[in-house]
Amino acid sequence: MPATSVDAISVIDCHYLLEGRAAAYLMIDGGEAAFFDNGTRFSVPYLLQALAAKDMRPDEVRYIVVTHVHLDHCGGTAELAKHCRNATILAHPRAGRHIADPRRLVAGATEIYGEQRLLEIYGVVEPVEESRIRTLEDESVIELGTRKLRFLHTPGHAKHHFVIHDAASNSVIAGDAFGLTYRQLDRDGKCYVGYVCSPPEFDPSAGKRSVQRILDTGAERVFVTHFGEFSRLQDGAAQLMRSLDNYDAAVNEAASGGLEGQALEDWCRARAESIIVAELRQSGLDPDDNVVAFWAKTELMVSTKGLAFLATRRRAPVL
Repeated sequence: MPATSVDAISVIDCHYLLEGRAAAYLMIDGGEAAFFDNGTRFSVPYLLQALAAKDMRPDEVRYIVVTHVHLDHCGGTAELAKHCRNATILAHPRAGRHIADPRRLVAGATEIYGEQRLLEIYGVVEPVEESRIRTLEDESVIELGTRKLRFLHTPGHAKHHFVIHDAASNSVIAGDAFGLTYRQLDRDGKCYVGYVCSPPEFDPSAGKRSVQRILDTGAERVFVTHFGEFSRLQDGAAQLMRSLDNYDAAVNEAASGGLEGQALEDWCRARAESIIVAELRQSGLDPDDNVVAFWAKTELMVSTKGLAFLATRRRAPVL
């Protein structure tokens, strides 16, 4: 049977903390290859194995595409670029400078994880030569073999996020702009799609616009980093829109209150957890199922900090 356009896109497990938690994607067309996101430096051997399994060489990789510069998506960029010497790194205009000089990324992640844990998860995050980085404006089109890839700026999870619409397969490689939807959560036709409220740039209104923009492409499926191919776009978008409205309301409530520091984070954690649980129930999933609860809440700590950060920013100054 001849390969289809979707067959040209391979899902690669980055083995980020757990199997099935973070994916990279390999696209091959016309003797050229592109990676989309790359996990951490510890993920690079898995990407190169996937490339070799397709009888492609690292010097045939034309692009390394980074949807955004959170370290579970871009931490392996420099390591992968060392192997793929002909590859150009494609990034959002706000992201390119951080790939060239990742010190601010590392400093921000250190605040969340601590220095030792950061090294255990991500290793040393190295810079990439600026000459190898190309930034893309909204609606830019890049060719890979015979394919045309359209890049759409999609803020909400991060200001420096873009997604890629592949016309040949009518798919969107979505990074985190279409939330997370782990396959471990699929149950008898039920599914869960949740939004990650990542600090410091979480913007619920922008997130909703970006979800709608992905729908407006008419794509038949999205490939999300967390995790894999997902084709129930209308159902997933409805879940994301509800969650984003609820997160927005939670931020406003927190901003109007007097909690600060750890007390504010504790409140935001409880509210974020309640939003996830309510959405699981509405989706027909059991939030008391240990597997369901574990996978639905994998990014709860990140969302907690994102809500607290935005609440503090929205809070009116005391005169």
